[in-house]
Amino acid sequence: MAPKAKKEAPAPPKAEAKAKALKAKKAVMKGVHSQKKKKIRTSPTFRRPNTLRLRRQPKYPRKSAPRRNKLDHYAIIKFPLTTESAMKKIEDNNTRVHCGRQGQQAPHQTGCEETL
Repeated sequence: MAPKAKKEAPAPPKAEAKAKALKAKKAVMKGVHSQKKKKIRTSPTFRRPNTLRLRRQPKYPRKSAPRRNKLDHYAIIKFPLTTESAMKKIEDNNTRVHCGRQGQQAPHQTGCEETL
C-alpha cells in the first residue's frame, strides 16, 4: 500500500493578518485625544463599593441529616368522618368526608387524597 498523504491545516492568509496588524498599529499610534470627564462627588463620605461576593463552599455539612417533613400526607388527613350527614354525602354525591389538620389549605388536601 502507498503511504497516505498527510492533510495540512489551512493556514490563515498572511496578507490579511498583516493588514489587520498594521491597522491596529495605526490606531495605537494615533492615540485617543478626548478628555475624560471628572466624576462630581456630591458627598464627603466615602462609601466602599460592593465587590465580588463568592458563595460559601463549606468543608462539611452543618446539619447531619435533613429535617423530617412534619406535614406529610398522614398528618394532613387525620380520619374519615362517620356522622349521618357525612354518610349521606357519601351515598348521594359519592364524596368522601374526612377530618383534616386545622388551618390546612385545600390544594394540600386534594394532593393527599390521591396518594393515600
